[in-house]
Amino acid sequence: MSDKDLLNNIKKLRELTGVGFKDCKLALDGTNGDIEKSIEFLRKKGIAKASKKMSRTASEGLVLVSEKENKVSIIEINSETDFVAKNKDFISFCKETSEINFSFLGDLKKLNLAKMKNGISVKDNLVNLIAKIGEKITIRRSNFFDNKNGFNFFYVHSAIEKNIGKIISIVKLDGIVKGKNEDIGNKIAMHIAASNPLAIEKDGLKKETVDKELEIIKAEITNSGKPPEMAEKISKGKIAKFINDNTLLNQIWIMDPKKKVSDILKENKIEKDIKVLNFTRYKVGEGV
Repeated sequence: MSDKDLLNNIKKLRELTGVGFKDCKLALDGTNGDIEKSIEFLRKKGIAKASKKMSRTASEGLVLVSEKENKVSIIEINSETDFVAKNKDFISFCKETSEINFSFLGDLKKLNLAKMKNGISVKDNLVNLIAKIGEKITIRRSNFFDNKNGFNFFYVHSAIEKNIGKIISIVKLDGIVKGKNEDIGNKIAMHIAASNPLAIEKDGLKKETVDKELEIIKAEITNSGKPPEMAEKISKGKIAKFINDNTLLNQIWIMDPKKKVSDILKENKIEKDIKVLNFTRYKVGEGV
């Protein structure tokens, strides 16, 4: 390796690990200039610090689901750019990580320590992938829906492959009769992906969320010059609309604007009322 190549590799290794010049040179000398092996070498010595790249924002990436026997797991893995989200190595890592996430019921602590097919932990494979691709990559969040007390349905929006996309929603319903009204579950999952409810009903909304919205509404009305008694009346109507717009059962049904989601559930009842037990919706980069 030429002196120029060595210097370039030292610079790259320092950027990835935050380790000093001397230690990076020793690592590269001991691994014949292999960046990935050098990172592993430094980590084993306990001197590799958090990569400087980890201070960047990773708001692109993928959401994945795995499902078996009416059990469903979901995971979001982020990258800095959509270009990397289409990288075959990134996608391969995401797929295997999603399968492991399912087996550990969405427990990220256990997931990070679990071994992948190459015998290396998820956490260490992630470090190696960052070194190879050169972008910040994070395993952001996960969830798991068991198969007790209901049926799980999911919908993948903007799918790039089966069970991989940019938005994925999962909903658990009670009152579903297999082979008769299962289709409504798929439609509710699709509605959630499109309409992004915050809760099933009013009592599921966080008090601070409603209070903050009410504060904004009142300030807006007051600043418009409306008298106090009118402002109070208008704010009540606006906050009621906010609650309806953000609670699943009160939302306007995406396939028929004359109906609410609650109406659709009643229409599809077979043996007993259909109830929404739980739901989640992951959108890549949301809130990052």
